[in-house]
Amino acid sequence: MSKPLEWLDGARASHAALIADLGEVDDKAARAPALLPGWTRGHVLTHLARNADSNTRIFLAAQQGDVVDQYPGGREQRSSDIEAGSGRSAAELAIDVESSIVRLEAAWNATPDDLWDTARGRGTAGGEASLTEWVFSRWRETEVHHADLGLGYSWARWPSAYVREDLRRATMAYRAQQPMGQGELPPLALALIPNERLAWLLGRHWPDGLHEAPRWI
Repeated sequence: MSKPLEWLDGARASHAALIADLGEVDDKAARAPALLPGWTRGHVLTHLARNADSNTRIFLAAQQGDVVDQYPGGREQRSSDIEAGSGRSAAELAIDVESSIVRLEAAWNATPDDLWDTARGRGTAGGEASLTEWVFSRWRETEVHHADLGLGYSWARWPSAYVREDLRRATMAYRAQQPMGQGELPPLALALIPNERLAWLLGRHWPDGLHEAPRWI
């Protein structure tokens, strides 16, 4: 697999859609609850900015031949950075999100073709993944957390290319979490359209008759 052009294009389009919606966020909206329990929109936006910076860190290190941790301080740093930035003004949040995206996309553009499969970055759980996988991870983060803002962008608007790939991954993750021999999705879940089924698998939507799927993002 070479440079993941479809995933890069998808992630860039997701970034653009997110930035376009930032104009709807004033200071009151920034402090209002997001759709994620315990988080305000300020938390979500700060997370998206710091996630972008963590990806930039991985790509810049890879260009120098290094493999680094996504967050130097691990999960604790991730959480403390999100909390520290969550109460900022809407203008500060918007500038942070947009500038972090500019830095990340510049890092993508500067990455030589031969590094995409061979260079690695290390996640918070300690596992390493290729730069190609990091692009998909960022695409997912942007799509899912954009919907978590509760600004009108929802899982129903997730692009089909993203849904197709993440539905495959989320279905595998669901099966792996079930007892032996009970890994198939419930019939009611299989009857859902792909976007709705993925939203359920990611713990963002709970159709009538279906148990709550375990959150894993």
